[in-house]
Amino acid sequence: MTPSIMIVSLIFVGISMLVSFALKSKIRKYSQTPLRSGFSGKEIAERMLRENGITDVQVVPAQGFLSDHYNPTTKTIALSQDIYEGRNIAAAAVAAHECGHAVQHATAYTWLQLRSKLVPAVQVSSSLVQWVLLAGIFLINTFPSLLLGGIILFGVTTLFSLITLPVEFDASKRALAWLDRTDITTAEEHPQAKDALKWAAMTYVVAAVASIVTLVQYILIYQGRSRD
Repeated sequence: MTPSIMIVSLIFVGISMLVSFALKSKIRKYSQTPLRSGFSGKEIAERMLRENGITDVQVVPAQGFLSDHYNPTTKTIALSQDIYEGRNIAAAAVAAHECGHAVQHATAYTWLQLRSKLVPAVQVSSSLVQWVLLAGIFLINTFPSLLLGGIILFGVTTLFSLITLPVEFDASKRALAWLDRTDITTAEEHPQAKDALKWAAMTYVVAAVASIVTLVQYILIYQGRSRD
């Protein structure tokens, strides 16, 4: 890793930590704000699935803070214990967001389908990219094609990060629209649910921008060597 790439990486690590801290702070804050409707995260998720005509997805508890996710392979929505049992704004926002992914899956949302198709390639590239890039930097004068291979692998993970953005934003949009037209959240609670999901989305934005900037730096290094 070159000094410039290391500096940029450290900058984005710092930004990522700040955004992550803000997200955790928001989730903890809204976890202390009870829903007037009194529904739990599990109940909210099951209701949203039902009202969207989805009957083949299970809502299950998961371990770990902010470990919530939708698994399209097993068709399960895993909610962390605080969200699964919680009867607060954070639980409502997160549960509805994960259901948004299930709705995307059920309606064959284009960006989700594209991201799913990229998963095998990303799994391979993620396991190799660091080693190939490192070797490519060290051997740039004798074997520049190795760095090009690393750039291609890194490009796959960057593309995945970019495709993830519309998937996450759309899931939040679906969640907030559904919460808005139901009795789950009140007019006063809705902006707080929106705020929680905004900070969750920011983590993906930072990751995508960091990936793009790093990719560009590797490309410039390769182009510099090619001109030499």
